[in-house]
Amino acid sequence: MFGSTLGQQQQQQQKIEVANPPSDGITSLKFSSKNNYLTAGSWDKQLRVWEVTNQPQAAMKAMINYEAPILCTDWSPDCFKIYAGGCDNKAKVWDLQSNTLTQVAQHNAPIKELFWIEESKVLVTGSWDKTLKYWDLRSPQPVLSVDLPERVYALDVLHPLLVVGTADRKVKVYNLSSPGVEFSTIEPPLKFQTRCVSCFPDRTGFAMGSIEGRVAIQYITDDKQSEESTPGTEGDNAYSVNSIAFAQPYGTFATAGSDGTFNFWDKENKNRLKQFPKLNNTISAACFNPEATLYAYALSYDWSKGVNGYDQNSTNTIQIQVVQEADIKGRGKNPKKAAR
Repeated sequence: MFGSTLGQQQQQQQKIEVANPPSDGITSLKFSSKNNYLTAGSWDKQLRVWEVTNQPQAAMKAMINYEAPILCTDWSPDCFKIYAGGCDNKAKVWDLQSNTLTQVAQHNAPIKELFWIEESKVLVTGSWDKTLKYWDLRSPQPVLSVDLPERVYALDVLHPLLVVGTADRKVKVYNLSSPGVEFSTIEPPLKFQTRCVSCFPDRTGFAMGSIEGRVAIQYITDDKQSEESTPGTEGDNAYSVNSIAFAQPYGTFATAGSDGTFNFWDKENKNRLKQFPKLNNTISAACFNPEATLYAYALSYDWSKGVNGYDQNSTNTIQIQVVQEADIKGRGKNPKKAAR
């Protein structure tokens, strides 16, 4: 089932459309750590996996029925399992070899985010029941439960850094060497609700995006901090930043959101590296593959304009941008700024 890799021919292609996309709102996209497999969670209660090959194409490899809308997904390091959480308040593991789903976690409200933490061999789940829970998958009870002041809206993990954004517009930071002890609470410089968070590859801080169409850069070890605008703000209209994804080899990042655009940014020099054309739907989720040669994004209504903004004739699609190094690689630190 698994085995193809990305060839040189694909590098010459600009965009790939994923075959057989979800039929309802797409909530999560994640690339595997090897072999360019992509999984998606959605409101149509299906988990899917595609393989990006050197034809080039993104062909469906597997699909399984789920009991409820899926809000979050993650891969196991060996790429033979997918973890998923959703509106049934449960987290499950999909074993791709046996094609079975097994429940591994339980909350009292939907699970908004989850991550497998390989260094600790635990699954962390963040829920609208205002808790973070850590699970040893051999036990039906969590090994640790952390109470939060509000619902989990955003979460990212890059060991030992864990960052969670909650519904009260707070951002809490944890050092996973002591996961039950809060390292700090940050009052974001952004004025409105946090929509997404993403850890820097070097683990010195994180980026956060909000419904106001802006991104803030937050460093952990000092009070160095900046705020930069994105194409999510046009005049008096603000468009939510739904995704911030870092290109791991370079430390640069991509933003995508409700305005139907995605852009590549250099946080060191605070400038935009590449602007892509506006698309015909909101972008609800996006991610890079580990090598940052592919950027997948979901064109799917994000409900940012409520029921009145929903178009029954719109379709859900997943596209993959083949990334050129010149478009995503930063220029290095500006020597004039570094000297300050």
